[in-house]
This record gives sequence, C-alpha cells and structure tokens, in this order.
Amino acid sequence: QVQLAESGGGSVQVGGSLRLSCVISGGTFSRYTQGWFRQASGKEREFVAAIRSTGGHTYYKESVKGRFTIARDNAKNTVYLQMNMLKAEDTAVYSCAAGAGIILSSIRNPGAYDHWGQGTQVTVSS
Repeated sequence: QVQLAESGGGSVQVGGSLRLSCVISGGTFSRYTQGWFRQASGKEREFVAAIRSTGGHTYYKESVKGRFTIARDNAKNTVYLQMNMLKAEDTAVYSCAAGAGIILSSIRNPGAYDHWGQGTQVTVSS
C-alpha cells in the first residue's frame, strides 16, 4: 500500500520561506510523477508543481514560478517543495500526490494522481 506523508508546513510572514517534504512508502518511488497541490479555505484544489520520474522535468503553476522549486531525492523516496518569497495568497493546505503513467496534458489534473498525502497547513501572514 502506497503511503505519502507530508511535513514542513507552518506559519511564516510574507516574504518568508518554507520547505515541504513528502516521503513515499510502499511503492516504487522512481515510477511515479510527483505533484504538489494546494487548497485554500473555500476554494477548489489547485495544481502547484510537479516533477517527472524520468528526466526530472518540472512544471509549475504560473503564479509560483521563480518562487517555488520542486525536487526529488530518489534515494530517500522524498519529494520537496521549496517555497520562497511567500505571499498571503499562498496560504492553503498543501498535499503531495503520486501517480504512474501520467500524460503531460493531465499533469496539472489532480484526478490523474493515484495516491495522496493528508496535507500540511501553510499560513502566510503580513
């Protein structure tokens, strides 16, 4: 059974940084495309970033480009989301997700991912 566990959330001020981690167990880590999604209160879940299992290609939501970086460590079965220059609108519950065989046109679609973590709260205040 594949399990994902996020950590690293918390409260920061505008302009601050956080690094989220997601450890994946029970599956073949190197097979999966990993994604980060977020859901703000009262809003729908939205794509933040994704990284391919092969080649390490990365994809980002437009509003986080240049501020967020997704990376993976296959040896540690872990995917990271480094978040810099945080804004109040980045406040949300962040969840990591994993899926195999995701085509490029679906990489921003949460429905394409098979496995999800429980999420970690990120609060950015001014």
